[in-house]
Amino acid sequence: MSDLTLIIPAKNEKESLPKVLDELGNFNFKKYVILEASDKLTIEAIKNYDCRIIYQESKGYGDALKKGIETVDTEFLCIFNADGSFNPKELGLMINKLKDDKYDFVFASRYEKNCGSDDDTLVTLIGNYIFTFLGKIFFKLEITDILYTFVMARASCAKELKLTAKDFSFCVELPIKAHRASYKICTSKSFERSRIAGKKKVNAFKDGLKILFSMIKLFFRHQV
Repeated sequence: MSDLTLIIPAKNEKESLPKVLDELGNFNFKKYVILEASDKLTIEAIKNYDCRIIYQESKGYGDALKKGIETVDTEFLCIFNADGSFNPKELGLMINKLKDDKYDFVFASRYEKNCGSDDDTLVTLIGNYIFTFLGKIFFKLEITDILYTFVMARASCAKELKLTAKDFSFCVELPIKAHRASYKICTSKSFERSRIAGKKKVNAFKDGLKILFSMIKLFFRHQV
């Protein structure tokens, strides 16, 4: 998979990220780690690994992903967590959907049959169902796990979306804009593992409100 680049946003992942990179060591693709220059401990922890370190210009999850998408020079890209929750064995199925089935975006889902999560809480589960439902009702999205950013895409398509979200509302901006651009979208089965170490960076209430406001803005902008 030399035509694939993993975009790995990281923040305070000095314990998890080296283990993730160890697991990825057997795979033949590029690895871009996107983080803030002030995150010295994480930078020190991965300095001897086969990955490219890219410093984001601002702060935020969405900002890191935008920087990664802009930088990718391979045909395909994939957003990949730095905490060990994504299983690299699932990448093969996802890229086959792009190459063989000619999709433009593949959104992994924990809520398909025989899938699941060891990292979900009741709050995040309910929140995800609500936002996925809103995506289906107001944006006609057919994906089943809108907040799960295990996403693979044709790099050229992702670069065309003009993504602007700097925070976790990136999770909904990406599929909504991909759908509006009439790109071919599908889901892929996934099982989310427990994070290796550290804490989640998402605040369910605070980030949930940001995501909701982002969806409202995206809806009304399209109506004008």
